Amino acid sequence: MHSFHFSTDYILENDGVRLRPLTLDDVSNLLHFSLHEPELWQYSLVQAGGEEALRHYIRQAVEAREAGREYPFIVFDKSQNVFAGSTRFYDIQLENRTLLLGYTWYGKNHQGTGLNKHCKYLLLQFAFETMGMERVEFRADNANQRSIRAMKSIGCVEEGLLRSHGRRPDGSRRDSIVLSILRNEWFNGVKETLGAKLARV
Repeated sequence: MHSFHFSTDYILENDGVRLRPLTLDDVSNLLHFSLHEPELWQYSLVQAGGEEALRHYIRQAVEAREAGREYPFIVFDKSQNVFAGSTRFYDIQLENRTLLLGYTWYGKNHQGTGLNKHCKYLLLQFAFETMGMERVEFRADNANQRSIRAMKSIGCVEEGLLRSHGRRPDGSRRDSIVLSILRNEWFNGVKETLGAKLARV
């Protein structure tokens, strides 16, 4: 039987990246992005541009972990030796063995470097092999082609569209694309393929 406890501090790490639980003290580690790269949250339903918004963003994430709904991480880029962004598991349903993986963002200097593949490998490995998940779901604004390409490149299967699913910061409505990876897909090809890509980044 797999075990997972929201109160446990899990650290996921390989040669390229280190993920540890996000804490309220991480405002200072991520503030640079919040002040200088507010466009990172262009497609996000939750904004973190500016110091107050970032504090709220992190506080919400930490409280959701305490409530047993989410598990947020801060991302440390080993190649550049700096904090790079954040990601999390959310809508965690232990009884159904499903969760969503998202709220993922990285500073501009860390985009397109292979960092995301390192993070996704560790997160998917943890979800399927430690938590015992049967399904990991991903969602994105259907207009965010960069994010959709990134998800498909790691092996996600497109399932469909949630129409008028959320409200963008500008007040317009967004359609959310839904993708997923299933447990048997992880063990029957996705893990191997993604691991091979890591060897090249």
